[in-house]
Amino acid sequence: MRLLSLIRKEFIQIVRDPRTLAMTFAMPVMQLLLLGYAATSDVRNLPMAVLDQDKSPASRELLDAYRVADYYRMRFDVLSEADLRKLIDQGAARVGMIIPRGYGDTIAAGQTAQVAFVIDGSDPTVAGTALSAAQLIGQAKSTRLAVAQMEQRGQGGAFRALIDVRTQVWYNPDLESAYYMVPALIGMILQFLATLLTSTSIVRERERGTIEQLIVTPIRPWELIVGKLTPYVIIAFIDTMEILLAGILLFGIPINGSLPLLLVLTALFLVTTLGIGLFISTISNTQQEAVISSMFTILPSIFLSGLFFPLEAMPVVLQTVSYVVPLRYFLIVVRGIVLKGVGLEILWKEVMALSLFGLVIMGAAALRFRKRLD
Repeated sequence: MRLLSLIRKEFIQIVRDPRTLAMTFAMPVMQLLLLGYAATSDVRNLPMAVLDQDKSPASRELLDAYRVADYYRMRFDVLSEADLRKLIDQGAARVGMIIPRGYGDTIAAGQTAQVAFVIDGSDPTVAGTALSAAQLIGQAKSTRLAVAQMEQRGQGGAFRALIDVRTQVWYNPDLESAYYMVPALIGMILQFLATLLTSTSIVRERERGTIEQLIVTPIRPWELIVGKLTPYVIIAFIDTMEILLAGILLFGIPINGSLPLLLVLTALFLVTTLGIGLFISTISNTQQEAVISSMFTILPSIFLSGLFFPLEAMPVVLQTVSYVVPLRYFLIVVRGIVLKGVGLEILWKEVMALSLFGLVIMGAAALRFRKRLD
């Protein structure tokens, strides 16, 4: 009977906290959806930029062969190699295809025509799929053309490939996965530490009753916020430098861009993550509740930001949801600076998005925190 009474008492305690109870039941459902739909590397519909310098029926047939294969989505028709490079630097295009002048005449003459593929190697999974598909589709089209010409001319003899697909992988030619993952760890760790530590630290003050002692002091609300957040900002920057140093020394990660720019934009991302943690602290009554609430923001950020799994492989619905995940934009920034060596002229859209997120989230968190203190 004593044991049953203890079990009954524990259930009563659980039911008295309906918010935490609801989140514990909702967490498995969210994990199931994220792992079931987002955790996939079956890449399709990669955005492609096409530079067709030939503009012939033969070049259009070649483009159709790549279009119907479902590996590529031809989103951009560029006029120069500079435009193609800019799109790949921005991450708007993952693949660039260049059909040279005279391609159609070379094919018609029964000679081998070269076609160039430029592939963004910053994501080895995507790049590997793009590389294999480019070569296989080109070989299949080359075989069909050769067979058709041999039948038309009634010629026998040795088989001759008519299309030579030349591939070039940028930024990460060896497709090293560490080059892709190590810079992204900065974003993941900052997201985890800043959100979790900030939310629990303020709730801990409330649980211990020390928040009331701070309220009666002459400290202003904004001073209290800055004072609570500053240590975590310092810790976050130490972690950032630690990851970069370890990446250089242990994995040979090249820092191709501006390190000061990376640190400035890291601070911008921190404003968002600290704001999320501060907001969670204002809606949580216990540390346990704060931790669970933090996980509801951390898990979607990890799965829907392109950290582990390519966004192109996800359903359209999840790709749309990913636009409201700040970590998505920071990963583009950190990988762009570290691997591609690009600057603000390429990353300005991501910087604007992070600035908007930081302003809205930190503003809402600060207002609610001040209201909670009052």
